[in-house]
Formats: sequence, C-alpha cells, structure tokens
Amino acid sequence: MTEKPLTHKQALAAVIQALGGTWDTERAVLALRVSGYRPANDEAAGKEARRNLRELADEGLIVRPEPDQAVYRLA
Repeated sequence: MTEKPLTHKQALAAVIQALGGTWDTERAVLALRVSGYRPANDEAAGKEARRNLRELADEGLIVRPEPDQAVYRLA
C-alpha cells in the first residue's frame, strides 16, 4: 500500500514540533525545501511558508507572541 505524501503544512508542522524554537518565514521556507517543496521562485516560497505558518497558528499548534512581528513558536 502506498502512503500519501505529507502536505506542505503537515511537513512544516512535523519539523516545527521536532525542532521547536522560533519560526519566521525564512526558517519555514528552509524547512519546506528540505521536506521536498520546490517553489517556482523565492516569492512563491515565502508566500507558501507564510500561509502555512498562519494556518498552523489558526489551528493552535504555534503562537505569535508579538503581534507586530511574524515570528511564531510552539503553543
């Protein structure tokens, strides 16, 4: 039986849970690339990373301690 590959959000969530610490767009882009995401360009990579970070925050996995900064940490 073939397993379904993880979505970008699932892959990012797994890395964040494994490594902890703080997460910004740059670190999230690197984690996504390591997990196999191949963006068309740097702008697309940043958008995908920010979208996934926001969704993970909406789901309660991570929090944004400073509302004026796009930096997250585990909840």
